[in-house]
Amino acid sequence: VVGVISAFNFPVAVWAWNAMLAAICGNATVWKPSPKTPLTALAVQSVANRVMSELSLPPIFSLAIADNAGTRALVADPRIALVSFTGSSAVGRDIATAVAARFGKSLLECAGNNAIIVAEDADLDLVVPGVVFGAVGTAGQRCTTTRRLIVHESRVEQLLARLKTAYAQVRIGDPL
Repeated sequence: VVGVISAFNFPVAVWAWNAMLAAICGNATVWKPSPKTPLTALAVQSVANRVMSELSLPPIFSLAIADNAGTRALVADPRIALVSFTGSSAVGRDIATAVAARFGKSLLECAGNNAIIVAEDADLDLVVPGVVFGAVGTAGQRCTTTRRLIVHESRVEQLLARLKTAYAQVRIGDPL
């Protein structure tokens, strides 16, 4: 059994990636969504149940709407061979420690610090829009938000000049 603990900002995508891989490998999944997205989780669980039933497949997808105590119980349960967690580094550290204490496996996606690497021969016409979208395209509300640039020294000045121009066009304010 694979336990999937997903964050609020991608409430279904992380579950889907993990649950489908688990299913392909012959495993069932228990999904513990963010307490901010229970209705999304209930809707998706309903669809998954219907599909599995229509295909005459076993009900391998389960849902656990739980508080912190329920989450700790899921993480500590030795029947959960792998726990996938997406969220903060502090919570991820606690989950990793609890899972390791029972010799379980964990897959953690915690507080990303993602970088774009800009090589000497990089096409800056592709790099600049990628950097700007990666950093501000979703207002920082995703785990893959760009937070760092690793740039070949020969490209730093040119890239900085182009990024200053691009960022000057970004409107700051109410994202709605």
